[in-house]
Amino acid sequence: MECPNQDETLDFCSCTYEPCSRKGRCCECIQYHLKSRELPACAFTPDAEKTYDRSFEKFIEVNG
Repeated sequence: MECPNQDETLDFCSCTYEPCSRKGRCCECIQYHLKSRELPACAFTPDAEKTYDRSFEKFIEVNG
């Protein structure tokens, strides 16, 4: 499976971290965050995403 190119996904990318080099590159973003035991911004509500805490624990706190 090929990852969609950035032009196709940038419009709906919910990451607010401006210097992010993976913005709109979903495959790279997911791999990056999972290596750090985190989830990408798109897994969080807008308010939770703004905290930049992408941990599994934060996900459970927000969605538990």
